[in-house]
Amino acid sequence: MLNKRPLRIIALTEAGRATAQRVQRLCGIGDLWYQPKPFTDKVRAAFGAGDALLFICATGIVVRTLGPVLGSKHNDPPVLVMDEAGQFVIPLLSGHEGGANDLANTVASRTSAQLVLTTAVSYISPVYAVGMGCERGCSVGHLRSLLEQALAQSGLWSGELSSISSIDVKADEVGLISLADSLKLPFRTFDKEQLAQVEPLLTTRSDYVFNTVGVYGVAESAALVAATAITGQNSELVLPKIKTGRATCAIARSYIGDNCSE
Repeated sequence: MLNKRPLRIIALTEAGRATAQRVQRLCGIGDLWYQPKPFTDKVRAAFGAGDALLFICATGIVVRTLGPVLGSKHNDPPVLVMDEAGQFVIPLLSGHEGGANDLANTVASRTSAQLVLTTAVSYISPVYAVGMGCERGCSVGHLRSLLEQALAQSGLWSGELSSISSIDVKADEVGLISLADSLKLPFRTFDKEQLAQVEPLLTTRSDYVFNTVGVYGVAESAALVAATAITGQNSELVLPKIKTGRATCAIARSYIGDNCSE
C-alpha cells in the first residue's frame, strides 16, 4: 500500500531516472530525487524524518548508506530497491511492520514489475475490503466520489479492492449495489451480530448509529469483517472512517497466508 508517508524516489543514473519517472506516472505519487547532493546526508535525513524511500540503484549502495542509521523495524520507514530497468522491486527494510511489503506490492502491480519478497512468510498477499454506510437513497455518484477520496487517502486504486460491504439493512441500497457493479466487485452485507465482533478495533464509536442499527460503526465494522471473511486471518484498518453528510467509508486489510512476520 502507498501510505501517508512522503515517498522519495531516488535515482542515480539516466536509466534510473527514466524508470523513476515511469513509477511516478503509473503510481501517481513520489518525489523524484535525481543524484541528490550531498547524497548520504540527504538520504539519511529523509530516512530519519520517516519518509518512505524507493531507491533505483544497486542494493549495496542502499545498505552502505543507511546501515549506520538503522533503528528498529517497528519504527524505521519502509525502504524499497528497484533495478534500473524496473523489472524487480524489493522491500528491503521494514517489510512487514513498516509497510514496505505493501508499498512494494502496490508499486509492482502498477508498473508490472516482479515483487521479490524476502521476509519470513510462507506466502503473503494483501486483501483490501471497503466498508460503506449511507443514508437511504444516497446516489451512486455521491458514493463513488467518497470512495475515490478514500482510495486517494490510502494510496490504493480500485483494482486492488476485493469487495464493498455494509450492514444487512443496506442489502437493497441501490447506490451501493450500483457502485459495486460498476467496479465489478461483490457487494456483501453482514448482520449486527457479525459486525459487533470487531467492535474493539473501531477507531470511533457512534451512539447514534448504535441506536439506529445496533452497531457502533457501519463502515469500519463492515470493512474489517469483510477482509477477515476473505482470508480467515485478522484484519486491520488501513483507512479509518471518512465521511460526508450522507455517507461513510473505511478500508480494511488482511493477508492471505499471514502466519508469521519479519
